[in-house]
Amino acid sequence: MQSILTLWWRSCVFAVVFCALVTGLQSQETKRKPNVIVFLADDLGYQELGCYGQKYIKTPNIDALAANGMRMTHFYSGSPVCAPSRGMLLTGKHSGHAYVRDNRNPKGLDDIKATYQWEFPGQYPIPPEEVTLAEALKSQGYATGAMGKWGLGHFGTIGDPNKQGFDLFYGFNCQVHAHNHYPKFLWRNGKKEVLPGNDRTLYGETFSQDRFIEEAVGFIDAHQDDPFFLFMPFTIPHLSIQVPQWAVDWYADDIEEEAYEHRGYLKHPKPRAGYAAMVTYLDYGVGLIMNKLRSLGLEEDTLVIFTSDNGPTYDRLGGSDSDFFESAGVFKGLKGSVYEGGIRVPMVASWPGKIPAGQTTEEPAAFWDLMPTILNMTGNKEALPPNVDGINLAPTLLGKGNQSSHAYLYWEFPAYGGQQALRMGNWKAVRQNIIRNGIQTELYDLKADPSESTNLASKHPSIVSEMEKLMKEARVPSEMYPFKNLD
Repeated sequence: MQSILTLWWRSCVFAVVFCALVTGLQSQETKRKPNVIVFLADDLGYQELGCYGQKYIKTPNIDALAANGMRMTHFYSGSPVCAPSRGMLLTGKHSGHAYVRDNRNPKGLDDIKATYQWEFPGQYPIPPEEVTLAEALKSQGYATGAMGKWGLGHFGTIGDPNKQGFDLFYGFNCQVHAHNHYPKFLWRNGKKEVLPGNDRTLYGETFSQDRFIEEAVGFIDAHQDDPFFLFMPFTIPHLSIQVPQWAVDWYADDIEEEAYEHRGYLKHPKPRAGYAAMVTYLDYGVGLIMNKLRSLGLEEDTLVIFTSDNGPTYDRLGGSDSDFFESAGVFKGLKGSVYEGGIRVPMVASWPGKIPAGQTTEEPAAFWDLMPTILNMTGNKEALPPNVDGINLAPTLLGKGNQSSHAYLYWEFPAYGGQQALRMGNWKAVRQNIIRNGIQTELYDLKADPSESTNLASKHPSIVSEMEKLMKEARVPSEMYPFKNLD
C-alpha cells in the first residue's frame, strides 16, 4: 500500500513540475520583445543638459535617465543640420552613403506647392529602397509611432512617414513649418489637424510640444500590451523662442537679460529665460512619458535613448545666446559646422536591469550606430538591412566588453561652403569651404586639444595623407547632392 501511495505521490509531483516547465516555456515564447523610445531634441547643444555640465538650465528628468543608465561623451550626430541627421539615424548610414545629405527642398518647388496646395512642401523624400529603423521593427511585429518633426518627405511622396514604417505620424512634416511652435495646424498622418487659438505670432492656445506628448502618451496606452517603437523628434529648443509664459517664469528672475540684436524668427521679450524654459520644457515632456511607462509597469521593458540632431544654434539668431549658456561646452563651432561643436551631441541610454546605472563611456560613436544597436539589444538583429555603416554598441551599453570600434567616423556636408570631417582614433581631419577654396585639410588631436584650436596638419603629413585617403574611400558621390571639388 505504501509503495502505491509513494508512486502516486511521485507521479503528482512529476505532473506539477512538468506543467510548471511547460507553462514557463510557453511564457518565454509569448513574452513580448522590449519597447524602444528614441527622444531626439532639435538643436540642443552638447552642454545644455545638467548631466553634461549646464550651469543655468534645469533638466532633472534627462539627468535621471543618465543616472540610471549610461552617458556617452564622444557621441556624434549624423550631420550638422536637421534633415540629413534624422535620415542617418533612421537608416544607419553616414553622410558618405546616405541618401539625404542636406536640408534642401526638392526641385520644382512651385509644382509641389500647387500639387499639395499649401506653403510647406517638405524636404527631399527618402526612397523606397532605404530601410528605416521603423520598417525594420515593424517587420518584427512592433507598433510604430513618431511625434514631432519629420523633414524626410511629404505625405503622398515616397518619403511619406507612413510609407517609411510608421503606423502613426503626428506633427510637422516640413522643417519650415516647424519654425513656429504655435502652428495653425499639424499633420495626423496625411490629414491636417487644425489647432485652436493659434492665430497670434508669439503665443497661442495650443503649444505643439504639448500635443506631441499627449499623442505619445496615447500611443503608449494603446500599445501597452504590444512591443512598440516610439520616435520623438522634438522641435524644441529649435528657434523661434516660444514656450508658455508660466515656463518662462521659471527663469525670469534668475537669468539676467541684456540688450541683443535680434536676427530672424520671432522676437522674444526675455530671450535667455525663454530659451532656458524651452529646454526645461523638453525635459518636462520626457518626464511625462517616463511617468507613463512607470505607471504601466513598462520601464524595465523599454530601452530609452535621448540625443540631439546637431549642435546648438548660431549666437543671437532669434535671440538665442549659445555663448552665455556655453551650449557647445569647450568645443569649436555651432550648428552647420563639422567642427566638434556642430556635431558632438549628448547621448543618454537607459534600460533598468540591462544597462548598468551611472556609467559613462568615451567610446566614439554616431547616429548611424543607433539602428544596429537598437535591433541587436532588442533581439531583432535579423531585421538589420545590409550595407549599413553603423556598429552594434550593445557591449558598451550593457557593460559586457568586447566592443568592436570604428576604424573611423566620417561626415560630409555639401552646404555652408562645403565641408568634410573624419575622426580616426583621437585624430580629427576637417575641411572647410571646399566649394569655393578647394581642398585644404586641417588636423587636430582631440585628446590634447578638444576645442580644435591648433591645426597640426603641417607637423603630421603622413597622418593627413592617411586620413585624406580614408575621406576619399568613405564616400559615394550623390546625384542629388553634387559636391564641387570632391565629385
